Amino acid sequence: MPLKLLLLFLASLLLSTMVSAQNEELLAPGSPPPPPPAPEVKPPIFTPPFNTPLVSPPPPPPRNTKECYPPCVIRCKLHSRKNVCLRACVTCCDRCKCVPPGQYGNKEKCGKCYANMTTRGGRPKCP
Repeated sequence: MPLKLLLLFLASLLLSTMVSAQNEELLAPGSPPPPPPAPEVKPPIFTPPFNTPLVSPPPPPPRNTKECYPPCVIRCKLHSRKNVCLRACVTCCDRCKCVPPGQYGNKEKCGKCYANMTTRGGRPKCP
């Protein structure tokens, strides 16, 4: 039994010296450990704008007073004096054949006719 223990001890001692010798060969004394490898950076992928929403074409210009009324209702929706706004909007639409998009501003979209029309008092006529 003591002989077996002695052989087991010598075998483990031999094994540990072999492992430490291999570690010393990997790391040279006085040199810093090698830096870890840099992560792989992939170049950005360009995707064409296929999923952009399609813009619908502008509606055709109104041909008469009847066709001016629906866009003018939308234009004057938030106005404090809806009837006054509607009357002016329909008049401007009938003369200029255009109603700007939205409920305020954008007069330049209808051109100079709509943007520069004034009342007799010199104030802007079209809402």
